Amino acid sequence: MMHIPDESYREILSSLPILCVDIVIKDQNGHFLLVQRDRHPLKGQWWVPGGRVLKGESISQAALRKIREELGVEAKVSHSIGYYEGQFDENEWGIPSGIHTVSIVVLASLLSDKIQLDYQSSAWKFSPELPSSFKIIEYQGN
Repeated sequence: MMHIPDESYREILSSLPILCVDIVIKDQNGHFLLVQRDRHPLKGQWWVPGGRVLKGESISQAALRKIREELGVEAKVSHSIGYYEGQFDENEWGIPSGIHTVSIVVLASLLSDKIQLDYQSSAWKFSPELPSSFKIIEYQGN
């Protein structure tokens, strides 16, 4: 993975949308795994795991990496269920214009229930509903 200097990354964030992956994980009851975010964007809110896709990664590889990093477990990615687009004024980089993300949303299942959160989240839970602001746009066939 190539490291981008902070100042260059700020310039990228202020100029371009960032490609991300958001991961929808269901338990056997059909409830959704949510994490309480400790960082912007969405600091303090319950959200699905996910993050940036790195150059050279497929969407599935990025999803599996984010699950390992954020939840400390292995998983199986099923398929993409749509996309989510977010524009966030509050951000860790102090960009006045905010940041813009486009996330491919994938469905995944955990191979273990021994979740170990990383520094980005303070709690996790299974919820009967996804966050109301997490509006997944389904793909429309031709």
